[in-house]
Amino acid sequence: MTSEQYTAIGDATLTASGIARLANVGRAAVSNWRRRYADFPAPVGGTPNSPSFNAREVEQWLRRQGKLHQAGTEQWAWRYLESYQPAAQIGDALGVAGAYLLARSAQPTLGTDLLTPKQLVNRLRAVDRGLATLVSGVLPERWGPQLTTVLRTVDQLGLEQDPETAFEYLHSQYTTSAQSMSGLASTPDTVVEVMLTIAGHGARTLDFTCGTGSILRMAADQALRTGTAIHCFAQEIKPQYALIALLRLWFVHRRAQRAGAPTAPPVLHVGDSLLADAFADLRAEAVVANFPFGIHDWGHDQLAYDPRWVYGMPPRTEPELAWVQHALAHLSPGGTAVVLMPPAAALRPAGRRIRAELVRRGALRAVVALPAGLMPPAGIGLHIWTLIQPDEHQPPADRLLFINAAASSQPLTELVEAAWRDYRSGSHTDIPGIQRTVPSIEVLDDQVDLTPQRYLPSPGEFVTDPTRTMASISDLGRLLTELRHGLPDVRLAKATALGSAPQASLVDLVRSGSMSILRTTTRTESTGSTADNTVLTSADILSGGPPTGTAARTAEDDNTPRVHPGDLLIPIAGREIVVRVATREQVGAQLGPGVQLLRVDPTRFDPWFVAGVLSRTDNLRVAGRASSTGSGTQRIDLKRLTIPVLKLQDQRAYGEAFRQLAEFRAGLELAAAAGTTLAREISEGLTSGTLLVRVDRDA
Repeated sequence: MTSEQYTAIGDATLTASGIARLANVGRAAVSNWRRRYADFPAPVGGTPNSPSFNAREVEQWLRRQGKLHQAGTEQWAWRYLESYQPAAQIGDALGVAGAYLLARSAQPTLGTDLLTPKQLVNRLRAVDRGLATLVSGVLPERWGPQLTTVLRTVDQLGLEQDPETAFEYLHSQYTTSAQSMSGLASTPDTVVEVMLTIAGHGARTLDFTCGTGSILRMAADQALRTGTAIHCFAQEIKPQYALIALLRLWFVHRRAQRAGAPTAPPVLHVGDSLLADAFADLRAEAVVANFPFGIHDWGHDQLAYDPRWVYGMPPRTEPELAWVQHALAHLSPGGTAVVLMPPAAALRPAGRRIRAELVRRGALRAVVALPAGLMPPAGIGLHIWTLIQPDEHQPPADRLLFINAAASSQPLTELVEAAWRDYRSGSHTDIPGIQRTVPSIEVLDDQVDLTPQRYLPSPGEFVTDPTRTMASISDLGRLLTELRHGLPDVRLAKATALGSAPQASLVDLVRSGSMSILRTTTRTESTGSTADNTVLTSADILSGGPPTGTAARTAEDDNTPRVHPGDLLIPIAGREIVVRVATREQVGAQLGPGVQLLRVDPTRFDPWFVAGVLSRTDNLRVAGRASSTGSGTQRIDLKRLTIPVLKLQDQRAYGEAFRQLAEFRAGLELAAAAGTTLAREISEGLTSGTLLVRVDRDA
């Protein structure tokens, strides 16, 4: 130890773990020394279970016993930081140390005396006012003994090596130890590299839960090395992490300035990204994030009508799908979002509707299953979801890329980069058990399971039954024939009864008692809960399936609207007016939020007729009220509409035609799904040799 380092120790303290590292031994050895040696320094603070010792006394004792490990300045710097008390403020101490190193790099001729806290803030204000504000929030009025020790050692370290390198070393030590102390789980460089490989170099790159900035720092570093301009935007809810992240980004930015590279200063705000979005107007080319999982208190009630929920209101138990839509809301058209997801989010029933919308509209493009053990939680392989903001000038994507990286021995980044490049080019290279491009229709079943392994059979695993395949061909033929004959018998007409019929306003019909419009404010719970009542959701209306929502039974149940036979069901919001007659499975269910019910007097109106005339396209101009989402979704006000007045007998004739068309549409969806499966079975049968192509020898 140099004399400067010895002087720097001052009144700093060390824990037993710090002493063990100082001597390069295990913690048990320190406990043994305390029992065996009467002259071992007495504790000066801490608790009986975690005492702290005067660092100078410990150093002198270790030197006398010949147990002092010869450590470099960077090891000493971290030992002083690690022993900082209270332990909860180690992150603040690291931020102060980083700020001091940044000031040192900005003005290397600072002199040998330590800057005062006020001088440090003034120096940083010349660099960036936001950074100075963050630092001033953790600075004391004057340096205490512990911070004096830390800063003198860090200052010496900044003279021995590049200040950015010094701070990155201290940060790496902090993230390793902080994971056990405070739960900080930094994104490993291997995973960040994969995510950035998919996202590409966005001119504007956003991480809305940046932690200590690992993702954005690598993005900025890569952009500097490749000569690409980048502007980093970040938000973080914890001020400790935000300060560290901003310092790391500023070190890279200063390096870019010295190299003459085109770059803009990083922008970081402290706050909750969902509840207090600091970049509401930002539309970035790339969004890359590792957000927290499983936090159910994410603001569900406060954000019920938030314009970010373009793909559906996330259930309380699906916070990850709220983050996903938050990421999409900050993308420019064609921009790419890459986010880490827990594997359960790929198949939980409560998120099925939103997953289906993400697939159906072409927003979700790829899911990568990472090997377990790359990062916490231990033993679980996380997923990477890749999303692209749909461009209204381009047709929606109709295929998804699934990759199971755990099944490949190829380097992770190399595997994902090649697969993503092929997918974007349209070549769709499939590797059995590892990667496959899947038609969207194959995913849109009653589960919408996005787990890659489901779509990646091992080589030889998918074996077709030729007898079943031939039977499926016949079944599809019969289904298509039934569909053709299931169309209503229509013919050309110069004028129709509907075209010349007088119109009646729904608001007048409601006032007269011929119709009634019902809604509910019942809150739904996630599917699969132990609730007593089934609730009909908007997704159930669109799919024509049974109710999938649930709600706890309450004393107000007698006043809660329930579905009766012949009721018309309409989602409150949508891009079009969808009116469906209640199915047998839907009768008796409670109405869920976002659903409205139109009940007609069957002695005056035919339900199928009313459903048909209300569903016509031009009605959206009349009934749709502008939404603030900017997504084309509108709130449907039925009272603005009118319907033709016909005799009940004529209504029933038209109603039968509308009923046939509804069955025709449902049949088409079934035929499309069956056809996709059949095409795959035939392809597998031909390639495996279980099916043959008929060849005309005379041709």
